[in-house]
Amino acid sequence: MAGRKLFIIAGIGLVVFIIHACNYSFKGTNPPEGIKTIFISNVSDQSDSGIPELAENITILLKNKFINDNTLEYADKTRADGMIVCTINRINDEAEVIQGNEQVSRRKITIFITAEFSNLRSQKVIWKKEFSNWGIYESSGGGFSERDKGLQIASDKICDDILLEVISNW
Repeated sequence: MAGRKLFIIAGIGLVVFIIHACNYSFKGTNPPEGIKTIFISNVSDQSDSGIPELAENITILLKNKFINDNTLEYADKTRADGMIVCTINRINDEAEVIQGNEQVSRRKITIFITAEFSNLRSQKVIWKKEFSNWGIYESSGGGFSERDKGLQIASDKICDDILLEVISNW
């Protein structure tokens, strides 16, 4: 009987150890020491793309992604521990699919952004990186509304990339 109790206690201890040792998170590791809040400045557009609302749309999208992710609390600049500053450097819009009659049926639009993540408390840059991502859109008959869909896809992807870089690569 005593041997059976010892076996059960050892088994329970082993299960508790395994559960505790397998602590896995989908969010990555914790942010750097002292960074719990984030501020995202308005994205600037240096691309000469002629798309006046692009920078504002990316700013709103990036802020919403951080707010919805909830790894870091969004705060104004005076209360934030960290800050992200983004600049749109250029936009490429090129033919992706050409039909037999040499008409372009799909286009690929790519956004190139420089993003800088800083610790506002220590006044140090944590990283500065180049990001690019793309969206495909139908070019036959859709006009600017189809191009806007491609831009939205590219913007969504690039904002995901920036968010993941901030929260998962510590």
